[in-house]
Amino acid sequence: MSAKISKEEFPLSIKLKRIFGDVKPVIAMVHFGALPGAPLYDQQGGLDALLEGCRKDLHALQDAGFDAVMFGNENDRPYEFKVDIASTATMAYVIGQLRSEIRIPFGVNVLWDPDSSIALAAATGASFVREIFTGTYASDMGPWTPDAGKAMRYRDRLGRQNLALLYNISAEFAYSLDQRSVADRARSAVFSSIPDAVLVSGTITGEAAEMVDLEAVKRVLPDTYVFANTGVKHATVRDTLKVADGVIVGSSLKVEGHTWNAVDPERAKEFMRLVKLDR
Repeated sequence: MSAKISKEEFPLSIKLKRIFGDVKPVIAMVHFGALPGAPLYDQQGGLDALLEGCRKDLHALQDAGFDAVMFGNENDRPYEFKVDIASTATMAYVIGQLRSEIRIPFGVNVLWDPDSSIALAAATGASFVREIFTGTYASDMGPWTPDAGKAMRYRDRLGRQNLALLYNISAEFAYSLDQRSVADRARSAVFSSIPDAVLVSGTITGEAAEMVDLEAVKRVLPDTYVFANTGVKHATVRDTLKVADGVIVGSSLKVEGHTWNAVDPERAKEFMRLVKLDR
């Protein structure tokens, strides 16, 4: 599988072009606190605490100049393949409350449930979704076999053909049972599933993807958006964006660089200052 996919067959996603133009987007995470029903849920703080936590992070990221934000339920550990209905409903409620305050494009990610992510996007008007849509994995959550065909058909049934799908093809917290290289799996996913972007990840949240993997995927997919999905840091973002077509960042923007902390406004501003040196 050495041939490259041609631009005529699979051009750069029109959807992402409409969202970001020619900029290599830097997408920042708004991590929800644990949602109702999750073991770490703050029952005393309740929905008000969830809303205020997301509001503070959203405004800090927007003020820092990020190109987009993505709302995710990173704190809902241990993760599930079919999330509680209350999780998706609560995320929709919070995003709905913040909708008038969101000034930049936004996406959503309900770990690790493609259908719930798409339903949340449909309910809130999100522009894009990130998920594991393809592959077969042995994971911390058990055997993992997502269904891209089912998810894409569900998106279309909900009338969101314009919703961009970002395919994470190297699942965190998991080991791929498909022993093809990351580049070959990425190329195959583009051919069979038509993602709007391919994401390359590290082993767990906050850990960087191997640069050799990112380079290999971009080499075989020159005309597909390829994003670095995890572990991008202040010291590495400029080099990463020389290879990748965009990045998604969360942990590096938090107080002390810790995933579970709130966004540090100064760290966020410094991150985008570095990005803009090359724009």
